[in-house]
Amino acid sequence: MRVGIVGLVERVARHADQDPDREAVVLLRWDEREERSESLSYGELDRAARQLAGRLRDRCRPGDRALLLYPTGLEFVKSILGCMYAGVVPVPAPLPDGDKHHLMRATGIALDSDPRIVLTDSGSLVTVSDWMSQDGLDRLLCTATDLAGPAAPGAWDGPTHIGSSTLALLRYTTGSMSDPKGVMISHENLAHNFEMFRDAFSLTPQDRSLGWLPLHDGAGLLKMLLEPLYRGATTVLMSPDDFFTDPFRWLKAIDKCDVRISSAPGFAYRMCARGVTDEQVRGLDLARWEHACVGGADPIEPEPLIEFADRFAPAGFRREAVRVGYHITESTLFVSGTRPGRPLAVERFDPSRLEQNILLPAATDAAAARSLVSSGTVNGLDVRIVDPDTTAVLPEGRLGEIWIRGRSVARGYWRREVESDRAFEATTADGEGGYLRTGDLGVWAGAELYVLGRMREMLVIGGRSLYPHDMEKAVRTSDTRFADLTGTVFAVPSPRQEIVVLHEVEAEPADPATLSSLARGVKDWLSRCFGVRVANVAFLRPGKVRKSPGGKVQRALMRELFMADALDPVYEDLDTETRRRYRAVGRPLAVSHGKDFR
Repeated sequence: MRVGIVGLVERVARHADQDPDREAVVLLRWDEREERSESLSYGELDRAARQLAGRLRDRCRPGDRALLLYPTGLEFVKSILGCMYAGVVPVPAPLPDGDKHHLMRATGIALDSDPRIVLTDSGSLVTVSDWMSQDGLDRLLCTATDLAGPAAPGAWDGPTHIGSSTLALLRYTTGSMSDPKGVMISHENLAHNFEMFRDAFSLTPQDRSLGWLPLHDGAGLLKMLLEPLYRGATTVLMSPDDFFTDPFRWLKAIDKCDVRISSAPGFAYRMCARGVTDEQVRGLDLARWEHACVGGADPIEPEPLIEFADRFAPAGFRREAVRVGYHITESTLFVSGTRPGRPLAVERFDPSRLEQNILLPAATDAAAARSLVSSGTVNGLDVRIVDPDTTAVLPEGRLGEIWIRGRSVARGYWRREVESDRAFEATTADGEGGYLRTGDLGVWAGAELYVLGRMREMLVIGGRSLYPHDMEKAVRTSDTRFADLTGTVFAVPSPRQEIVVLHEVEAEPADPATLSSLARGVKDWLSRCFGVRVANVAFLRPGKVRKSPGGKVQRALMRELFMADALDPVYEDLDTETRRRYRAVGRPLAVSHGKDFR
């Protein structure tokens, strides 16, 4: 692993000195279906970062936090680099643009990170100022960086306060809205993780990247923006709105901009496979797209990736270009990934043995089998599978908690010493210390890492370990009305652990009898598939099952909202005990708001 003391700031400054006219960032926008672009060279980016660093030095001390609230754009890029140049810690957060979830998350991050200054752009200044006033944050200085004048001569004389252990970034996890956790990522963490990523995929400065995920998201920020800048490459950005308006724009941009690496959640590959026309496929050339990345800490479904590869094979896309990885914020981002030349590895395993935390291949003729996608191999980190109760290191084929040790592992949680010690300073039963406890369930099969989801989200029923991901997938297959919508499954406290199923349903008005029949079908199907009692089903409007910016269903958040009676379901059918615990007195056992469903 080639990691010296040269961090991101020094790298960008060096690229600007050696090749100032080289494109650093290209921003694509669509205005009434017309594509527009603007760009920053490395020289322009370096000068803009120096200017902002000079202005920040007048208002902030090294180590102060700056809350970054921007739409996707070049101003965000200048801002995050300017903060790092000044030794100020950037804290990216979603723009509080009216979305209730964005508002609550931005407020939680602001209160926890205790920023010295809020940075935004002129187009968002009124929105941000109104939000600050409403949430009692107007004591903070708020600046539109594109309206600020030049810094005084000599205001910034170099990154004198930056060392390998200096805090580079505060990144918040996408769990609870009410209790966000900031992960402290150092300059060494960034450099090591970027080197791992570069080595895993044999990337060079000539390999262009493209991303459309939000820049406050881990993959959007680190993989698609900062890593290419570290490498001296060109990265192409587009907004999530432009992708969702027309997913074909993503693929067309990959072709047009000669992109070699791009990342997206699994659902995006399915959207493209089903939403792009035959004529559009014929007009694409995706043969140069060498790394189609998808990753996270949830099991990756193979079907969307296979469907995408088959759909775009006529455009030159190769299945071996798919790169599945395991990503976690507490280890900066990248932990493992499929190496170039390795075909997409989908293996079938015995589900009954998985319930006993043992990985065994399914019989060739087995009708019921669990298909798992490998998250690839690890190079540059010490990754162990550990019994979470005894802390004994487990052998290949045994499921346990993923523990990680290495220079990508973050410094801990912001202002949470007890939690940090528990999570970041774990010791195995044989005395090896300094491990990160991820809370994720995984298993080794040969040199390949398989990830099975969050341990805290597991459903332990009658001594069996059931996976919410499997049950969610089963619900989608139980009725065609669920096929392209999102659902989640979790358990709530009760004398016996009660399973709750939430699922989106289409927006057409439905009468209570129809929804009741649909709920009964879900219960019966899950009972047949898994042999468990399911007594609680609720249906929500499309888009109401919360996902992280990277597309991961936020089960913990949905459980929190369900228990707080904050979901406004269009229909729910709960058993008596669940209703007594989590619903207002007097609400009927089954409720339907189908008439109000728009």
